[in-house]
Amino acid sequence: MIKQTLFFFFLFPLYLFSQTPIEKGLSSISKDAAQLYIGVLASDSLEGRQAGSDGGIKAAEYLRGIFKEIGLKPWKKDYFQIFDASSRAPYKGLSMRNVLGYIEGRNSDEIVIIGAHYDHLGIKRNNTNDSIYNGADDNASGTSAVLQVAKAFMASGQQPERTVIFALWDAEEIGLIGSMYFVDDHYKNVVIPRMFPQVIKGYINCDMIGRDRDETSFNHVITYVTDGNDTLKDWVTSGVKQYNLGLAPEFRSDKDMPGGSDHMPFAMKGVPYIFYFTDLHPDYHQSSDHADKINYDKATEITKSAFISLWNMANTKEF
Repeated sequence: MIKQTLFFFFLFPLYLFSQTPIEKGLSSISKDAAQLYIGVLASDSLEGRQAGSDGGIKAAEYLRGIFKEIGLKPWKKDYFQIFDASSRAPYKGLSMRNVLGYIEGRNSDEIVIIGAHYDHLGIKRNNTNDSIYNGADDNASGTSAVLQVAKAFMASGQQPERTVIFALWDAEEIGLIGSMYFVDDHYKNVVIPRMFPQVIKGYINCDMIGRDRDETSFNHVITYVTDGNDTLKDWVTSGVKQYNLGLAPEFRSDKDMPGGSDHMPFAMKGVPYIFYFTDLHPDYHQSSDHADKINYDKATEITKSAFISLWNMANTKEF
């Protein structure tokens, strides 16, 4: 037994040394972390994470703490990008906040972004005894993915070619306000394309990635990509195959999309995007969207796919 233990003790560092940076990142992504993050975000203590509410602010502070723990730099002051929804009753005058961290790339003139909205519907009266809309799938699942992808980039031990922003959007549920604010703020002083402060080369969106549409869809993931961009499709399919991910991607055109998500402000600026989504289900926008209904194996595999896609987006020079 002692000999076996010593053999493992000496072999394990060699295994880590032999891993590629992307393999090191993938090794850091786990089902346990998904259960932890989603469990906290979808707990009653955060009161449904409604934009501008006490529960929403608590969620933002929790996410900021994770970003600090991972070691991301703050994109805005203290990781928060503050905005309001002055024209949206009953949210008028409420302070809302995107949570933004980044890893600086070797070419800091170009950035890529992965994002997910962390807000949900808060507390509402309904015909059940459960008035807290916890939003486990919508969108604690996508938020968890962004956190784990950030951790994976740090675990890789390699500086990316492009700067990578990890964005957690507020106020998606009331009209994509957080992501729209970020995009508008980024481009507000642009006169001609050559004057962009930093070129956004691509965006990855994770929204509702933790459920099965039915009993036959345990490995099914809908993947929307920019129309005509075969490179993005290839990154998804080759990543699934090369790293033996338990996923069956179904590619769809953005023209077939049933509703909006946070990729849309980027798409409207011509930014190439990938959007991971596992489809609607009976608990969508219901107080029954709880953490115990998440398919954590599937959410973990989608997180790995998102990491691979973002890695390619950040490091493929000709993209």
